[in-house]
Amino acid sequence: MFSPQGPTLRELGVQALSSVERGYDLLAPKFDHTPFRTSDGIIEASVQVLSGLAPFGDGLDVCCGTGAGLTALGSLCRGRVTGVDFSAGMLARAHLAHPDATLVRGDVRALPFTGGFDLAVTFGALGHFLPAERPALLAGVRRALRPGGLFAFPIWAPPPVASVDHWAMAGFDLAMRVRNAVWRPPFVMYYRTTGFRALRADLTAAGFTVASRALTTLGQARDGTPRFWLVLARRP
Repeated sequence: MFSPQGPTLRELGVQALSSVERGYDLLAPKFDHTPFRTSDGIIEASVQVLSGLAPFGDGLDVCCGTGAGLTALGSLCRGRVTGVDFSAGMLARAHLAHPDATLVRGDVRALPFTGGFDLAVTFGALGHFLPAERPALLAGVRRALRPGGLFAFPIWAPPPVASVDHWAMAGFDLAMRVRNAVWRPPFVMYYRTTGFRALRADLTAAGFTVASRALTTLGQARDGTPRFWLVLARRP
């Protein structure tokens, strides 16, 4: 799962016992060599779908991390590209890869933007927010978009209950809940709280109109359904 340039077991252990912010500060120098980074394949498939809706003006990467989403925005947007994240370590790495992007350190549950963007994206970050925190996040994204602006993000279709992936995710979430029950500060990261139905309900409540597109290049499950989808939430 990890390349030789990735973090050691000890480093992962220290990160896992830290807060989310501190954990990502520690992981930042080696983050791109871990499976935690959204794969290039998912980003490229998302860009392929969004290219059919382009061009866009200004773009915002919510929870930009080391900047994988900034690369996507650079190919889709004609205007400025901005990334926001609360980890100084991740932003430092993003600056090295994207020196021309505007990078903002801040809590995305209180985004400091109003009506300035045509496209917002996020990749692999929604599991870091408890369901009760999502309304503030989504309200901030909607506020940051111009009327007609689009918020897009890929999601993984729930694997069948009998699959290894289902039980691996269930086991991970259970381990995180136990960890957070006995250790402080908490490290919020859950896979099974970000299903499409729950996200669609929250997006609709935040004032978005919601659609989705299959990311067909990423393959199908055994039952023939797409493994990944791109959620397209538009500010009316």
